[in-house]
Amino acid sequence: MRPQKVLDKKIVESLVDVFRSKGYDGASLSELAEKTGLKKASLYHRFPDGKQGMAIAVMDYLGERAEEKVFRALQNESVSPAKRLTNGLNNIRDTYTGGKDACILRAFSLGSGLDLFGEQIERGMIQWVEAFKSLGQALGLSDTLAQEYAIKSLLEIQGSLVVTKGLNDLNIFEKTLKDIEIRYMNK
Repeated sequence: MRPQKVLDKKIVESLVDVFRSKGYDGASLSELAEKTGLKKASLYHRFPDGKQGMAIAVMDYLGERAEEKVFRALQNESVSPAKRLTNGLNNIRDTYTGGKDACILRAFSLGSGLDLFGEQIERGMIQWVEAFKSLGQALGLSDTLAQEYAIKSLLEIQGSLVVTKGLNDLNIFEKTLKDIEIRYMNK
């Protein structure tokens, strides 16, 4: 059974690549099958709910990774708030490969994806805001200001990913992370 989980992880990571680049509506079963190295029938065997089931698996996988890498780092009370910020931003940098990778929430919020996955997208964004808010509170910000900083951080990260891609300039993403760090540390 263990090797199957590793294989499943590789399959889901392949699906991530297609959905990130094509969105939900733009991802064809042929592309999904080709990227995973499986035949369409094998994909349906693993994902009986078809493309929607694949997208849910992708969102679950990336949600678990965000929880493990980003949210826990920002909320880890066993380290100083400054270290939490550093760890969280480094993990965000890694999560998006320095700005090279688009956010799956953006990819799924286009076309019919928002209708199908609106609740998951909202839940994911709420988790991002809550993680940054808890960091702000730990740094001594009022609840209101911690909430404002958290939403601003989410906006800046997501926006910088789009602009970084559009202008093909990874420095934009990096500067955004540095600006977030400066804002929190110079509160």
